[in-house]
Amino acid sequence: MTETSSIPRLSAAAVVLTDAQRDQVGALAAELVDAAPGPLDSREWLDTVRAASARLPHELLAALRDFRHDAGPDGVLLVRNLPVGAHALPATPTTAGSVERAVTLPAAAVTAAMIQLGEVIAYRSEKTGALVQNVVPVPGRERQQSNAGSVRLQMHVENAFHPNRPDYVGLLCVREDPTGDARLCTASIRRALPLLSEGARRVLAEERFLTEAPPSFGGGGVTPEHSVLTGAPEDPDVLVDFAATHALDDEGRVALEELRSAFDGTTHALALAAGDLAVVDNRLAVHGRTSFTPRYDGTDRWLHRVYASLDNRRTRVGRRAGGSVLD
Repeated sequence: MTETSSIPRLSAAAVVLTDAQRDQVGALAAELVDAAPGPLDSREWLDTVRAASARLPHELLAALRDFRHDAGPDGVLLVRNLPVGAHALPATPTTAGSVERAVTLPAAAVTAAMIQLGEVIAYRSEKTGALVQNVVPVPGRERQQSNAGSVRLQMHVENAFHPNRPDYVGLLCVREDPTGDARLCTASIRRALPLLSEGARRVLAEERFLTEAPPSFGGGGVTPEHSVLTGAPEDPDVLVDFAATHALDDEGRVALEELRSAFDGTTHALALAAGDLAVVDNRLAVHGRTSFTPRYDGTDRWLHRVYASLDNRRTRVGRRAGGSVLD
């Protein structure tokens, strides 16, 4: 039995672009490549992207707006058939901390889509603050619980330790896994909540947990004591990283394991194909990845990761000179 044989396929909201719509996005992305005044991360280029993104296909704009209003029971939006310029792709990067600094067709396409959900952001301590980051396997880091690893990545809220974690995580598949083993796994607290006991809900809503920074931030950071479930008791947000969140007492540890089990029972898996963009609502859903075996021959799975934040004022205190990179 394979690792994913018992995991259902993802039943998220989805929009599939027609070939004509893909070409429309491709033409817009090509304009953005040509319009780039310099590095992808420049404020001037983001201003250009923000204006141009209003010309994305109507169906895509409507899907993004609907998802922003309500992420649904699964907290994931899947956009298929985006242009990635597969015929002109270089080899999959294999270096640690790999990012996109020059504007490329797939980087422009994913940035244009994500900027319709909020402000595109990054973190100074993670991958040098790049706005478009590469998620690729890295030799020697196979067992690391990070985007560079290839063992099973435990379910987590992205950057759960950070006070200004992203509201949305966009993962655009630039090159699919040639082995077919790698799956994006997601689970929503809206699906898991009914499986939790009243006692577990109570404990998880209390400030009895700590979360450490992930390896991609260099480690060392830790949250103040926090709850795992926050907000409306009947429809809470979730804040957990099962590789980095620790309970402060035995009752908390039992509740955390109950939550893990509830997520395991409601997890969906998806093999991303080139041109697939999975957007995860980072407040409602956790995500991870099945294990796979990299080849390190230039053909490995390659994703572009982009974060979006809903409230630019909330994050202003951490953004130097009002830029897009948070401390």
